[in-house]
Amino acid sequence: MYFSVQIQTQDFDLTHEISVLRQNQAGGGAVCSFVGTVRDRNEGDHVASLELEHYPGMTEKSIERMITEAQSRFDILGARVIHRVGLLKPLDQIVLVAVTSPHRGESFQACEFLMDYLKTQAPFWKKEATPQGHRWVDARVSDDKALARWGIQAQNAPAQG
Repeated sequence: MYFSVQIQTQDFDLTHEISVLRQNQAGGGAVCSFVGTVRDRNEGDHVASLELEHYPGMTEKSIERMITEAQSRFDILGARVIHRVGLLKPLDQIVLVAVTSPHRGESFQACEFLMDYLKTQAPFWKKEATPQGHRWVDARVSDDKALARWGIQAQNAPAQG
């Protein structure tokens, strides 16, 4: 299995990244990808920019564990995750999750699983610039629920009792 995790400030080219993922992927019949972009609005407010911070090394290891978990759940041949950090503007690409597998169903599921996991468990801190000032972005309840459907409770979610 091929997997790659990159945390970077520079933008990425989707066509190039998919090509890299597909190299030497004998048996692959499906590629699924998700590209997330910076929203220009959040919680009803205009967003001028989004700044992302992370812990180098720790973040990559966390995402690698996510990919290992995806590999144990789905029949995938490869996965590539790129997440940008630094100062980003609305509509900038922020994240790529791409997965190869023999069949589309596994590819779609693994891609969605990785994105759900990434949104809640990867150690990133996001700060938005709005007309009201800067604010930290908290995890959304909807993201925690998306992760829960895979049988995983978000670390920041309250225990269900």
